[in-house]
Amino acid sequence: MIDPIPVIREALAKNENACFTCSFQAEDVVVLDFLRKERPDIPVLFLETGYHFAETYAYRDQLTKDWNLNLINLMPKMPLAEQEAQFGKLYLEKPDQCCGIRKVEPLFRSLEDYDVWFTGLRREQSPTRAGLEAFGTHRLASGKTLIKVAPLYDWTWKEVWAYMTINEIPHLELYDKGYTSIGCEPCTAITSADNLRAGRWGGKKLECGIHIEPVAK
Repeated sequence: MIDPIPVIREALAKNENACFTCSFQAEDVVVLDFLRKERPDIPVLFLETGYHFAETYAYRDQLTKDWNLNLINLMPKMPLAEQEAQFGKLYLEKPDQCCGIRKVEPLFRSLEDYDVWFTGLRREQSPTRAGLEAFGTHRLASGKTLIKVAPLYDWTWKEVWAYMTINEIPHLELYDKGYTSIGCEPCTAITSADNLRAGRWGGKKLECGIHIEPVAK
């Protein structure tokens, strides 16, 4: 298990214009705890899809208050009611399109304002992340390239929870119900599979598109 503090400090030394994308899942909260001690005012970007669990919203708001977070809720260009009126329940038939509208586009649009992007990605989360390293790059469709940082890249699920327990950090209560990876409510299920993300999108996919390089225009 690599100590994330040197990774975080090295990344911040490269460029102070940094942000952190946070879904308020366990690994994200661990990264957030480390980050706030190094950069208390770092922008914490939350993808406001309109489909999150009520428990996620409540936990986000409580932690934001308790830790005095610089929370920024990223909104899609298309309101949820308008999307459903035009396309119906995209998450059922075309989850890639739904994720594109409500997650990928708002985030990549916002990332144009930053140079360093911290994430809570870990190798153990799924086969799609098995080759993850602490440092990488992400090229936006505009051509801009960001330093992409995964301070917990080699941490295990047990190590994440040990940190939460030792440091007495409250967790999202959905974990107590059996969820192992938590996203939008309609696209998240409880699963007994070894792959922690197997309960997402009904098993149709493992990534929403955020952590896949976009095609330049």
